[in-house]
Amino acid sequence: RTCQLHNIERAVILVHMNVEAAKMKGSDNDEVVDAVGDVIHYLETEAADKMCCASCGVAEVDEIKLNECDDCDLVRYCSDKCQKDHRSKHEAMCKERAAALRDEILFRQPVSSHLGDCPICCLPFPIDSRQHKGQSCCSEAICKGCSHAHKLQQLQQRQYPTCPFCRHPVPKSQEEANKNMMKRAVANNPAALSGMARLYYNEGEYERTFEYCTKAAELGDAMSHYNLSLLYVWGYGVEKDEEKEWYHLEEAAIGGHPEARYDLARKEGRNDRFDRAVKHHIIAANLGYDDSIQMLKKCYKYGDVSKEDFAAALRAHHAAVDA
Repeated sequence: RTCQLHNIERAVILVHMNVEAAKMKGSDNDEVVDAVGDVIHYLETEAADKMCCASCGVAEVDEIKLNECDDCDLVRYCSDKCQKDHRSKHEAMCKERAAALRDEILFRQPVSSHLGDCPICCLPFPIDSRQHKGQSCCSEAICKGCSHAHKLQQLQQRQYPTCPFCRHPVPKSQEEANKNMMKRAVANNPAALSGMARLYYNEGEYERTFEYCTKAAELGDAMSHYNLSLLYVWGYGVEKDEEKEWYHLEEAAIGGHPEARYDLARKEGRNDRFDRAVKHHIIAANLGYDDSIQMLKKCYKYGDVSKEDFAAALRAHHAAVDA
């Protein structure tokens, strides 16, 4: 490739020039390293701006735009034809890189669980779902402490019960609450869509459950991704599909769902990929998931996790539980 060889030659010349210039000034080793680093930064910028088509070798200029591979960020192409012609040579490397990129996202520690924070006190919700309650009027979840404080205030002022967040009157019946939730679902609120899916599941209408879970999952709702994985396991409202089950488990885990993370760890363990299983358990334990910290104790007992990693997971678990 003409442009690739040109880049290599230019790299050698620039590195040599910067090193010699640094030596002539009497610079120490650190300054020489900095000079080389400046060159590398320059070349990286140039490579991003003027990269070559992996198939035909043409460089990107004003009239030629290069597009990245659909699955990885290793190569770019000037046309669909070039991408198709180069597929056989690039396929193995592409799959390996795509898997690495996926793992990079999958094993990244979420800032908080999929439950998020209370919108009133801004404290993270505990993993225990009994410690917070969703409101049908605004589809916001409120922690138990804020709900209790709001009720006390209303009792003292002899006010009619309202939502702690939006101040909408509390529904007088479950039917009215369901109507409120349906309005929010029509507006494509993920929490309301997930609530409607749960409602239809309890009524045994699994196809409608699948429909609402899919809509909520498309909007990024981690709980709906987890529920979809269960539907694919059981075959409720949809045909059983292990590949899709695994995909939705991973999406839920990426979204901070600790139980999905725990299920992934068990699956990896059954496939004898214990290093991946331990990573999943550590992430779930850091979110405050008790079952994962118990599994890490067993892993530590049998030497599958180091003392340092186990101690760090214990501290993070305690901090998440006490938050």
